[in-house]
Amino acid sequence: MPVTIKDVARESGVNISTVSRALNNSYGVDPQTREHVTAVAARLNYHPNRVARGLVTGRSHSLGLIVSDIRNPFFAEVARGAEDAARLGNCDLVLCNSDLDADKQMHYVRSLLEKRIDGILMNSVSALSREQQALLADSEVPIVLLNRPASKHPFSTVCANNEEGGAMAARYLLGLGHRKIAYLTGPKLHGNLSDRARGFVRTLQAFKNPVHPIIRYGRFNFSGGAEGARKLLDAHPDVTAIFAANDVTAFGVLKAALESGIRIPEDLSLIGFDNIEFSGIVNPPLTTIHQPKYEMGQAAVEILLRMARGKDKRIPEHRQLGVELIERSSCQAFASTARLRLRKVG
Repeated sequence: MPVTIKDVARESGVNISTVSRALNNSYGVDPQTREHVTAVAARLNYHPNRVARGLVTGRSHSLGLIVSDIRNPFFAEVARGAEDAARLGNCDLVLCNSDLDADKQMHYVRSLLEKRIDGILMNSVSALSREQQALLADSEVPIVLLNRPASKHPFSTVCANNEEGGAMAARYLLGLGHRKIAYLTGPKLHGNLSDRARGFVRTLQAFKNPVHPIIRYGRFNFSGGAEGARKLLDAHPDVTAIFAANDVTAFGVLKAALESGIRIPEDLSLIGFDNIEFSGIVNPPLTTIHQPKYEMGQAAVEILLRMARGKDKRIPEHRQLGVELIERSSCQAFASTARLRLRKVG
């Protein structure tokens, strides 16, 4: 039978409430008594029953994290930051993959709520309907949306400055002399991707000789990047630079280019977004926009814990983190080598 708090109290020679206060570092316990109770609990190998304590306190000391697909290294880095912050806050983190499926996403939300979760982080989720937003708002559980800009919904948000990241990519390619530019992205109605597109397009069109990029929507994963690049380059062989919505999409572009005999960066410049770990070891190493993934996960958990412990859980907080251009080897200045590729394709 597992050791209970009653066993610790009997062995310690004190009452149950004293044991509880001693083990929880609460006030009103003599230091010698606290030390004695702690030693007895360790000798008996006593572990507090979190479920029972949660029924009393109304907290489970658990947080839920819903991501679209943990196989994407971006989400893995966010999850690690969230997990480390949760552990510092004496909480466990429950991971769920939604696959950007609205029904699956809400199944996990309901399951987490049934487990009396203390808060939910939702990263790169599918669009929330009004009914779903109402369900979340009425749950009285703190919600933080990761990779979503602040908007009219009642939830807290943590995101990078995606619009500035898109503008950085545009300025960089323009500075290299590229004018035939394409943007490969994910779903059209996707908050952070829309912000990247907005910054990218506005910067290109504000150029002294406005550039109008080719935009292709699709799946922002490896296979989606490869498929999108093949279709794009078949239809527009004059494109000399591609901005990919994330690094995994850019890896798909690298694959399509390799299969087609297109050299990067000699024939085609490529820039990604995220700066995941693999970006520096692919061939060629990928130029990309860095966003602080680990720090985003940390910040989201900090907000959740503050809201879970506070009296008013409905006051949203919004944090926006900075981005940075990481220059590697997948881009170069537009030159005659690119024109040579056009003649070969033609």
